[in-house]
Amino acid sequence: MSDALLSSGAAFWLGFLTAISPCLMATNIAAITYIARKLDEPRSALISAAFYITGQALAYVALGALLVTSLLSVPRVSLWLQDYFLLLLGPFLIVTAMFLLELLSFNIQGGAIKDEVQKKAATGGMWISALLGIVFAMSFCPTTAAWFFGNLIPLAIRHDSPMYLPLMYALGVALPVCAMAILIVFAANRVGDVFKNIQRGERWTRFGVGGIILAIGFYFTLRFTFQLW
Repeated sequence: MSDALLSSGAAFWLGFLTAISPCLMATNIAAITYIARKLDEPRSALISAAFYITGQALAYVALGALLVTSLLSVPRVSLWLQDYFLLLLGPFLIVTAMFLLELLSFNIQGGAIKDEVQKKAATGGMWISALLGIVFAMSFCPTTAAWFFGNLIPLAIRHDSPMYLPLMYALGVALPVCAMAILIVFAANRVGDVFKNIQRGERWTRFGVGGIILAIGFYFTLRFTFQLW
């Protein structure tokens, strides 16, 4: 299996894990329900949800491309990353794994902008729904920040991929959200049960992946940072 295919699959999987994380899943369910609640036709509700999902995906692609391009386009930064990337990757992965394993945490509040956009989305409007998707995508919680900043960005830098890997990540996020939107519009009474089941599975998946990342982080730290062998 080629390295490009593996990196694409890894980026997509990171996006999928981001989408099923409890904080983003709860946000997406609330946002899509809020958008669709005043739309009588399922078709209109699905179109509004599609705009929300598109806005969210574009936000991840744009932010990922901006970060990766900025880091790789500055000669000094690019040379510095080439010299020290492997030295710092191990400790960085360890910290990322600690967030995924709930050993560290932080809070980021969406603020007044998030509340105002959500109010406007409730009145209808496809572009407002897209804006809501952008705002909610940027409201990182510890888990989603760990997947995006701690895993996707280093992966994209490593493969010099400012657009493609963030796009694969965005597609990974969008797929479960599309399924959520369809479920909310056509089977709203079952959303609670589905959410609980996915939440239980996400916790075990996140802890498993977090443990693997922690092990890899220790390996890179011992191998490249401290150069023990």
